[in-house]
Amino acid sequence: MFCVFVKSNYPIKTLNMIAHIRYATTGAVALENVHPFQRELWGIVWIFCHNGDVPKFGKDRSHPWIGQIEGERIYNPIGDTDSEAVFCALLNFLKARFQTLPTMPVLYNAIEEFCKEVIKGEEHTTIFNFLLGVDEHVQFAYSWPGARPGSSCWNGLCYTVREPPFKSASLADVDYAVDFNEVTTEKDRVAVIATSPLTNDEVWKTFERGELILFDEGLPHAGVDVALVEEKGHGLTSRVLKKLPIPEAAMGFQKWYGGTDIDEKEKSDLNFVI
Repeated sequence: MFCVFVKSNYPIKTLNMIAHIRYATTGAVALENVHPFQRELWGIVWIFCHNGDVPKFGKDRSHPWIGQIEGERIYNPIGDTDSEAVFCALLNFLKARFQTLPTMPVLYNAIEEFCKEVIKGEEHTTIFNFLLGVDEHVQFAYSWPGARPGSSCWNGLCYTVREPPFKSASLADVDYAVDFNEVTTEKDRVAVIATSPLTNDEVWKTFERGELILFDEGLPHAGVDVALVEEKGHGLTSRVLKKLPIPEAAMGFQKWYGGTDIDEKEKSDLNFVI
């Protein structure tokens, strides 16, 4: 009945949505521990939810600084979950690292670097699956899967992309089907990311261990492909932090992707946006 009420009275229409059901392995069952968590950075809204356990940010341990460039701990958790603590660590890491607004490829690289450092040294005990909504369009998803001791439940991430021609899909755990052709248009495309496949009759792709994917307009992007998001105009925009001029940004991208610098002639030949 609740689903019918929401569908009839409060239809949800958005470009970027996150929902979370908490198992509450770390931290009390309390309002301040409810996912997703929200903060502002560079005048941009960041939304975060997490599934798993992050020992480095457990409530009984001193939370480490992540990143080689140390800065002020501006962001601090309100509750006592490892999830909110690692989210604040990510925002502190980004704020200390960037004095100008990063392009999407550079941001992607930074988040990937952050994830590697969170897991380093505790690869066998860490379960780190998260969704990170950035502003209106972009959502990052990262998976370091695993199972808790004594549990047969595997915690990871998978996704499916729904696009025309839309068809009906049956839920995996309930006798219920949705005809997406009735609630979409031919211009729509939707990516759904979940801990496990939600439907029986759709193709779900499982994240690789340590894989970071950027989703925009229902499409997955990774590696050099992330530059396409910037080209579409879905990169970061801010009134409080300026972006690098394109040639300088391109140099940063070349150094990230190829591991080398580019000369002055190559810089003058650049004609793409990253």
